[in-house]
Amino acid sequence: SNNRNKQRIKVAKVHEKITNQRNDFLQKQSTMLVSENQTICIEDLNVKGMVRNHKLAQHITSCSWSKFFAMLEYKATWYGNEIIKVPTMYPSSQTCSCCGYKNPLVKNLSVREWECPKCHTRHDRDTNASINILNKGLSVA
Repeated sequence: SNNRNKQRIKVAKVHEKITNQRNDFLQKQSTMLVSENQTICIEDLNVKGMVRNHKLAQHITSCSWSKFFAMLEYKATWYGNEIIKVPTMYPSSQTCSCCGYKNPLVKNLSVREWECPKCHTRHDRDTNASINILNKGLSVA
């Protein structure tokens, strides 16, 4: 019983350390992004809905997306910057950032790189999505 209590305290300390490291990282990244950029375009994600997917839930909650978005918003207000939210259903990773062709074959999340059948540009899924989110956000503003 006493050893169990010691182990419980040890585990609690490890979890507290991990939480502090995560919060420190989120604070530093959000401050850096807001101080270096006048306008930040983000996708308006339904994080609560995404956490219901048991395959993604642990990864989403462990990186604290909601907390990061909240930090970005209040720090942008402090710095006088603008946060633009792009609609959730915008097909940012499926649309070619060069020619605008929407590729329906890229819906599967396992497809990390793809080539546009129209202009033959090779895209990394995440980089392409970030370019499209920026362009959409700036066009909405």
